[in-house]
Amino acid sequence: MLRALHIGKFFPPFAGGMEYFLRDLLGALSRQGIEVAALVHDHLMPRQRRCSHHPDPAEWPFPVYRAPCHGRFLYAPVSPQFPFWLQKTIRDFKPDLLHLHLPNTSAFWAMVVPVARRLPWIIHWHADVVASRHDKFLAPAYLFYRPFEQSLLGGASAIIATSPPYLNSSLALRLWREKCHTIPLGLDPSRLPGPSETEQADAHRLWGDGTSLRVLTIGRLTYYKGHEVLLHAIKALPEARLVVVGAGAGEGKLRALIAKLALEGRVSLQGGCTEAQRNALLATCDVFCLPSIERTEAFGVVLLEAMKFAKPVVASRIEGSGVGWVVADGETGILCPPQDPASLTQALGDLLHTPEKRESLGKAGEQRFRQYFQIDRIAERTAVLYPRV
Repeated sequence: MLRALHIGKFFPPFAGGMEYFLRDLLGALSRQGIEVAALVHDHLMPRQRRCSHHPDPAEWPFPVYRAPCHGRFLYAPVSPQFPFWLQKTIRDFKPDLLHLHLPNTSAFWAMVVPVARRLPWIIHWHADVVASRHDKFLAPAYLFYRPFEQSLLGGASAIIATSPPYLNSSLALRLWREKCHTIPLGLDPSRLPGPSETEQADAHRLWGDGTSLRVLTIGRLTYYKGHEVLLHAIKALPEARLVVVGAGAGEGKLRALIAKLALEGRVSLQGGCTEAQRNALLATCDVFCLPSIERTEAFGVVLLEAMKFAKPVVASRIEGSGVGWVVADGETGILCPPQDPASLTQALGDLLHTPEKRESLGKAGEQRFRQYFQIDRIAERTAVLYPRV
């Protein structure tokens, strides 16, 4: 049986699109007859951490090793012990190949640790490190990061890009196009069951009575997600109520803006929710909105969650991002120029007054999800690469 060790940033219960995808992919690869394991960073501080997580059939039937992590610097986990964990995990698990999920600075240790260097690598390219107008430290940091990134790409046997637009626009992948394969991200629909009556009732209480348009957004409260743009759009739609699910460093600024715009009665910051609560909100919202402002939003796994629940999507048309490929504009949702509150207001207002359009877009989105983004389809295509390397 072929054995693949996946190297990622974090793993559930840490909440994030990359993390949920990794969990779903490993489960689907297991069903393909591939023996898998994951080495990630523990999202808990060292004194709270679990040394490793062994298979638990009730959660996932594969081992997840969690290297201690001492926080993050410029979004990168700080884990001096990672090379030792990489060496130990390879010796324990004895993989035939490494599947590296990037961006992740700890993946660079594959070029240094001898037992890792002797194995073939597949790189799963989730996103470029994007120089941002909103974070002035990323551009100079990338000058230091890029040589390691390019060396790792050069040593890879294969590279997986998650959408054609992202592959075509990625400067980092330009030199390595001949070994790139486009396989989209996906999710396991069984992970998102319909809510129970109690969970649904709790969600309806959160939305409140008399709301004409229930708008949901899910994502870390960070600079590129565009929450501020969405708040200005909601301000112009008194019939709409917005629920924001996610936690992060931007919470303070968002609360201040909500107060400034006098939106306390119509906008709720929910912080981190359980998966059951997220599913209930997805099931009961009218529209899902992803107003991200730059290519750091490379794909948007959360869009697939909304499509699975047959919800229409309003998202940003980000040049070179996979978002505009996941969402078929005018068929499964509406794409707006990034950082344009007026366009968001117009799109949401259109859906407010045309419930039949909401229904048709949502049904088409669910069909697109089933056709392209179910995780077993993604695992089949990924498994084809493994024997080649």
